[in-house]
Amino acid sequence: MSPDRYLRTFDVLNLLVQHKDGLRLTEIKEALDLPVSSVHNMLQTMVTAEVAAVTDDLRYSVGPRAVALALRTLQSLDIRTIARRHLQDLAKEIGDDVYLALPVGKRVIYADRCLGTQRISLDIRLGESLFLHSTATGKLFAALDPKLGAQTLAGPLSKLTAATITDPAELEREFKRIRAAGYSKSVEESVEGIVGYAVPIQDAAGHLVAAIHASVLVKRATKPHERKLLSAARECAQQVERHLGNFEGGGALRTDRSAAASGGRSARSAS
Repeated sequence: MSPDRYLRTFDVLNLLVQHKDGLRLTEIKEALDLPVSSVHNMLQTMVTAEVAAVTDDLRYSVGPRAVALALRTLQSLDIRTIARRHLQDLAKEIGDDVYLALPVGKRVIYADRCLGTQRISLDIRLGESLFLHSTATGKLFAALDPKLGAQTLAGPLSKLTAATITDPAELEREFKRIRAAGYSKSVEESVEGIVGYAVPIQDAAGHLVAAIHASVLVKRATKPHERKLLSAARECAQQVERHLGNFEGGGALRTDRSAAASGGRSARSAS
């Protein structure tokens, strides 16, 4: 098979997955601007290989072999492995410790950590549940997941530091600010002397599947450093998202990149 014909096969598949009810030969020909004979021969080969399927009324759709391959590919995607190199690059660039956070049922945990270049840092244990009302990552997931948000607002809201939000109404306003900004910030709300930042990672469907967290010593959390950190974390998240099939550069969760990159006045500062 010639390279051009090989690429056209993927063009056909990409077209078919967008039409659940299938497409006729003429519709495929018009969409791809190819000769009828070429499209017909290609479709016959794809049907024989079970990459495409055809109904009795000659409508073509994605075949069982292509579906099986897609499912196996998704199952083989280990976001921790995918994100590792990008997290390491991020930690080197900003100098702060970087974590990968994942949702596990009603909990949110840190599944991986990459050390920055600072001699002093906070040692957060992997696998432990995060507070959803005080950590940057916990607030991000609670703000963007209605079930986690309702669970968090129902309490209890333990006061971990003088800056911890313990009023449900104030926390709900905080969640709204996070949704508007597309990222979360916690200023000494969980641990004194630590500022946390969290940005979302979305899959191809735009679902929140993970988050990048950066832990910064409060003396380092200047506005210039914050702008640099958020910009780099955004780029890191986008790199991971591309591996997950999200090539749109983020969806509804990141509608205001400029606000995030500028330090985000709408995101949470210390309460």
